Amino acid sequence: MKETTPNNPLGSAPLTGLITRFAIPSIISMLVSAIYNITDQIFIGNVIGMYGNAATNVAFPVVMLTIAFAQISGVGTAANFNISLGAKRTEDARHYIGTGLVLMTLFGLVITAVVLALKTPLLWLCGATEAVFAYADVYLGITAFGLPFLLLGNAMATLIRADGSPRYSMFSSIIGAVLNVGLDALFMLVFRWGIQGAAWATIIGQIVSFLVSAAYFRHFRAFPITRDMLTLRGGYVGKILKLGLSAFINHIIMTTVNVVLNNMLKKYGAESAYGSDIPLAVAGIAAKINSILISFVVGISHGCQPIFSYNMGAKNYERVKKTYTSALGVALLIGLVAFAAFQLFPRQITSIFGSGEPLYYDFAAKYLRIYMMMVLVVGTQPMTLSYFTGIGNVKQGLVISLSRQGFLLLPLLVVLPMLFGLNGVLWAGAVADALACLLALGLVARDFKRLDRLKNERE
Repeated sequence: MKETTPNNPLGSAPLTGLITRFAIPSIISMLVSAIYNITDQIFIGNVIGMYGNAATNVAFPVVMLTIAFAQISGVGTAANFNISLGAKRTEDARHYIGTGLVLMTLFGLVITAVVLALKTPLLWLCGATEAVFAYADVYLGITAFGLPFLLLGNAMATLIRADGSPRYSMFSSIIGAVLNVGLDALFMLVFRWGIQGAAWATIIGQIVSFLVSAAYFRHFRAFPITRDMLTLRGGYVGKILKLGLSAFINHIIMTTVNVVLNNMLKKYGAESAYGSDIPLAVAGIAAKINSILISFVVGISHGCQPIFSYNMGAKNYERVKKTYTSALGVALLIGLVAFAAFQLFPRQITSIFGSGEPLYYDFAAKYLRIYMMMVLVVGTQPMTLSYFTGIGNVKQGLVISLSRQGFLLLPLLVVLPMLFGLNGVLWAGAVADALACLLALGLVARDFKRLDRLKNERE
């Protein structure tokens, strides 16, 4: 039986070119975002110093929380939209888009209100020290007003990719990122606004990215976006949340891990020669560096999501499998390059973000070489999560979401430091990554057998 859908390139175009078409704009979009975050960190590190880097690290869980809600609304809407199109259910696809746009707007407004109301306890919860709190308080107090635009910009970018316009999605991210970098230089180097300048540059970049993304929906490709679509429909909300739940939980757990990691570094760092502030600053820098790698592997997985969803809806099971294996191979190659960089050049990488005392560089080298050791396989989890989300397998997606961060890393971050002190914090990341990779590959292998059975039943 013929398994291609000639009317849509997601089901019929050559796979290598199709993955490239969707993945590269997604990678560039995320990479530009990562670069501007890194540039922001470089400006802060060189203008303010180590405490500035630590402050943005303490505020970062709030950003991750916002992205989690962007994921549940954006990924959930996009997956249902693509599955509906693949199954020729256009009216359902319209309702998913309209409901998703309203849902993500409500999420953004609520998050900002909560963060502003609970800013002080949130910062202490996220691991702030006495020396870092003042900087973090100023930074989060300003950037909180940009959270709705951050959420909408990220969620809308997912819908734009799902509509077949990955280049536009990339453009919306690039323009905000470039503007952010330029404003960082203006506000921090020319106007001398310090960390306030970094915060205002961030907000303005987020607003511009949102406006560019919002403009796309005036010319949506699948169908016109009409006012009557923009309403919450209970049944559609439930299905959006269902398919976005795996990505949401993954980011919520990542947020929790970031909070626990900060507190473990603060606690066990204080008991070491490094003190509390050096580990917090280094962890913030490492997270920004790692965002480069994540941009590649998550960008590839996001680019594959429409291909997974459409071909699952169209019952092109073999094409679903080939998409996963091809993209994962590229992600593993990228992980190998990152591993070599972290092992060979940790001091040089850290020096980009400002100077420090010998203890600062010593801990940075240990952190990159140990905690980040298993970047070799870091692409496995996001690719597998995108696979299960894209084909509508919620249960397996939840297992992947919970595995590395929840079932593995969180307990290891608590137990290993009890046994090995600050070194235990570092080894927790490497061990969790290795175990999560084995679990993900095992679940995918089992699901491939299920797809083979479905294919045989069709024939």
